[in-house]
Amino acid sequence: MHSHSHSHSHFGDLANQTTKRIALSLTLTAVFVLVEIVAGIWGNSLALLTDAAHNFTDVIALGLSWYALRIASKPANAGKTFGYHRVGILVALINSTTLILIAMGIFYEAWKRLLTPPEVDSTILIGVGVVAFLINAGTAWLVQKGSEHDLNLRSAFLHLMGDVLSTLGAVIAGIVIAFTQWNWLDPMVSILIGVFILFNAWSVLKQTIHILLESTPENIDITEMVTSLRGVDGVRDIHDLHVWSISENLRMLSAHVVIDNISVGEGVSIQQNINELLAHGYNIQHATLQLECEGCQSNELFCQIAEHQHSHA
Repeated sequence: MHSHSHSHSHFGDLANQTTKRIALSLTLTAVFVLVEIVAGIWGNSLALLTDAAHNFTDVIALGLSWYALRIASKPANAGKTFGYHRVGILVALINSTTLILIAMGIFYEAWKRLLTPPEVDSTILIGVGVVAFLINAGTAWLVQKGSEHDLNLRSAFLHLMGDVLSTLGAVIAGIVIAFTQWNWLDPMVSILIGVFILFNAWSVLKQTIHILLESTPENIDITEMVTSLRGVDGVRDIHDLHVWSISENLRMLSAHVVIDNISVGEGVSIQQNINELLAHGYNIQHATLQLECEGCQSNELFCQIAEHQHSHA
């Protein structure tokens, strides 16, 4: 006997609003990239050029996030039975990887400039930095809503927050340079920005890999879950248990549930109780349960899946 629980929430309007905010952020960021490149070259500022490079990756990141939001809303089909929810995870993987590469590039260029600090035009650095800070803060605010629960949006938000700190650091460095002529502050600010970018990118990268490896969601205690499931009235045992995530918020579970040799109608009641437990206790809205009577189950809590080799004579 099998049970398949699958509930959907209607987030169409919310997804459309988020897509529009991403598109506006993308447009503002793309326009300002050109401004910062010109200003950075003119003012000989690595901090501004660093921020322009990061802003350019933001354009890519925001474009990918926008695309992921659009395609994730497509319904499941024969070729994609789980739908397109994983597209957002792939985008998060790409975004976090590019952030790490950017940080490495920043460290390399900043080190060269620390050895021989070039003269920096502090006026341009301050002026463009203030405008960049306002634009970056605005675009980050547009993307922030919902990013705490969506890895795709969070990876884009981290790109933008890196820019917010970059431009704030550039403004502070420009003010200090104007009074002290400490040109080495410009590459030093870039190094601090790179550290921030690297730290946050690594956090997102670990989460995306965790999901892509079909790992158990980090805040689910399997031992506690099994104990709770075995405590459901009518459940004798649980085995062949799998818990994983399709995206950060879409969790899946499959299990074999051992019960007494009862009627189908009585089994449905047990299934409903299990589904309610999973939904309210573990935020698992999609569970596939196979009911079995005692004597036909294996002794393994976790199914040992092995690849089968086929040979042909």
